Parts: sequence; C-alpha cells; structure tokens
Amino acid sequence: MQRRHFLKNTLKTAGLGAAGVVAAPFISTAKAQETITWNMVTSWPKNFPALGTGANEFAERIETLSGGRMRVRVHGAGELVPALEVFDAVSSGTAEMGHSASYYWRGKVAASQFFTAVPFGMTTQETNAWLYHGGGQELWDEVYAKHNLKPFAVGNTTTQPGGWFKKEINSLEDLQGVKLRLPGLAGEAMNRIGVTTVNMAGGEIFTAMQTGALDAADWVSPYNDLAFGLHQVADYYYTSAWNEPSAVLEGTVNLDAWNALPDDLKAVVTEAARAANLSMISEFTFRNAQALDTLVNEHDVKLRSFPDDVMQALYDASQEVIREQTESDADSKKVYDSYRAFQETVRPSTDSGLFTYLKTRDTVIN
Repeated sequence: MQRRHFLKNTLKTAGLGAAGVVAAPFISTAKAQETITWNMVTSWPKNFPALGTGANEFAERIETLSGGRMRVRVHGAGELVPALEVFDAVSSGTAEMGHSASYYWRGKVAASQFFTAVPFGMTTQETNAWLYHGGGQELWDEVYAKHNLKPFAVGNTTTQPGGWFKKEINSLEDLQGVKLRLPGLAGEAMNRIGVTTVNMAGGEIFTAMQTGALDAADWVSPYNDLAFGLHQVADYYYTSAWNEPSAVLEGTVNLDAWNALPDDLKAVVTEAARAANLSMISEFTFRNAQALDTLVNEHDVKLRSFPDDVMQALYDASQEVIREQTESDADSKKVYDSYRAFQETVRPSTDSGLFTYLKTRDTVIN
C-alpha cells in the first residue's frame, strides 16, 4: 500500500495522472511515425496522359507502400517551376522530387542524354536490363550525385516515331532548312544533316506548329501526340524510330533529402519507381495501339517512313555526334562505353529471339 501511495504522489508531483503513464509511449511512437511531405515538380502539363498521370502514380505508390508515412504533392509544369527547370529545382532543394526526361539537361550534364535515349540504340527491354543489371543505374547515380541528385527510371514511352511533318520527305534534300522540335543526341544529329532543331516544352509545340515557328515536331508517340492534337497541324507521321527506340523518363530526388530518409523509406521510393516504370511501359503499349488506330482511321493521318538515304545520313551523323561528345566529356565516355558494351552483349539474343519472331509473325499472319 505504501509503494502504491508513493507512486501516486510521485506522478501527481510530475504533473501526470494515470493517463500520463500510457500517453508517454504513444507520443514517442507518433513522433517516430511523423509524416514526411515532399513536393514533386514535373515537365508535363498537370495530369497529362501517361506522362503526368505516371508522375501521379509514382507519388501514390510511395504513399501506399509507406503506409502513409510519406506523401508527395505533384505539380504540373509551370505550377512551381517551368517545365525545363525541373533539374535545377530539385538539385537546389526548391522541390524534393522531379519527373522529367534526362536529355533535357544536355547543356548542364552532357552525359545525361544517354539515360533517356540513344539514336539507333537499345530497345525498352534492353535499356531496363542495362539499368537494372548492367551497371547503368550505378553510373547514373555517379553522374547525378555531382549535382546533388539521386535518379530513377520512372516510366518509359517505349519506341517513339520519327515525328510529325507538314510536308512529305522523299529525299535528304527535302529536309534542308526544316525547323524541327527534337531534343537530345538525335536533335544534334538532325542539325548535322541540314535541319534546324530546337528544344521546347511539350505544351508549346502545337502553337509553334500552327504559327509556322516549327515545320515539324517530335513529341512522344501516338497516345500523347493525339492528346496534343498534332494531327491537326501536320499531315505526315513518320514511323521511323531511329531517334528514340526507347525513352526513359526520370524521377529525381534531392540527394540531401534522399540521404535523410531511413533505409525502409529509401526502399519504398526505389520499389515505387520500379513499379511505376513497368506500369507506364504497359500503358503506352496499350494506349499507343488505340491512338494509332484513331489517327489513321478517324483522322486520315498519313504514315510514312524516311527514305534510305535519310536513314543512312542520320546514322552517320548520330555516330559522329556521339564520338565527339565522348571524346570531349569523360562522363559521357564512361556512360556510353557501358551502354554500347551492353548493347553488343544483348543484341545477338534480341536478334535471334524477338526480332526473328516478329519477322516470322509478319510472314504468316495477314
């Protein structure tokens, strides 16, 4: 009885009732489970099909997999920062996360281009294999750490067509002086064969085509191109997928914010990125098929392929651009050497497997 009386008086002196004995561990747990709220800035219009909604899905997966311990607010292009300032915003900590495409940053980080698309490069499946199993992710981490960023593959638009043109291209001569929206290594290759290329945000393309500021434009693929109404400003859709045989979309995390996360939440972000990557690939495969049918059969879009002399010139120019870049930038050489070696490793398997099957399928199925 004396011991119980002593404990009761001690608690009263400390300002705690009986509830205080229970509340103490509850308060400690609540602090441990405090919600982390991040902002994600993107290069896409808010809720834009696949690109914008893919960023949304990434954020939702993080919240779900973390049990609500992490929440990510997604901002469309221009809401917090302009579309092409995502890299700087996340690097500086203006936002904790970003969703964009790495080849937009070629003027800041030359090697970044190889993590989106390489002309005449690997397929989507091959690119994922390089990132996940061939050392690509480790090189990406190394290059971006210099800019206070942690990168992830968060989506892929799969094979992208060669773009929309107001006039038909029947020869290399027809491309001379054409003003084309096309970023990355492919854009530089086009410059080498007489085309004037520019990099601009997706939301500006339609108006630029409509007003004549552009004669042609590469955007994404049928699903997103249809959403932007590009069939209304150009008649010819070139299916020659030399420029972006695979196009990785990147998620970036401010490295200071990343390092502050506990290991379990780092694992949550990593697995959410992988899941969102696969989900977008699957969605594009389905939606592109639907959109291409709509473009051709409802809007009378004319599908074309670049003639052989154009394709050869583009290949030669691409190799020249890549060679010059890797000779002048150590990071570019390191990344491309890895990329090229992996492509040479997997190509025989792809050619004897998938490519052979597709040719056989075309032969036997009318």
